[in-house]
Amino acid sequence: MLKKIEGIIAEQRQTAKELESIKSKIAGSAADSILSNAVDVKGYKLVCAEIKDADGNELKTMGDQLKNKLGSGVIVLASTIDGKVNLLAMATDDAVKAGAHAGNIIKAAAAVCGGGGGGRPNMAQAGGKDASKITEALTKAKEVLAEQL
Repeated sequence: MLKKIEGIIAEQRQTAKELESIKSKIAGSAADSILSNAVDVKGYKLVCAEIKDADGNELKTMGDQLKNKLGSGVIVLASTIDGKVNLLAMATDDAVKAGAHAGNIIKAAAAVCGGGGGGRPNMAQAGGKDASKITEALTKAKEVLAEQL
């Protein structure tokens, strides 16, 4: 009986790893589509996007992939899952040197959604309560970045 349980647990772990791999591949293919919507803010690219049903870890994975492909600029992602808003901002090193601060960007965006958060100049996460305000929050992120640069 114990060997059967151990086998089931091992199989479940393998399935979880495969699921994460699939999610990562999907995020990678979605990244190209999202990057095509980048806008210029004072010479730096800004990518703002709402990702459907992504938790904080999935947003971070997507953010890392976008940042690697972006080259130079700032990424702001938002998602709603289980009625809660998740927000993430990432800035490339050169954007940080120019004045971009992901923590301050995300703090302002989260406030629009009735939440809070913050972080470092190059990466920050936040939460919010009002999913209907995500578009406004992403607009606020663009405004804050423009003030910073």
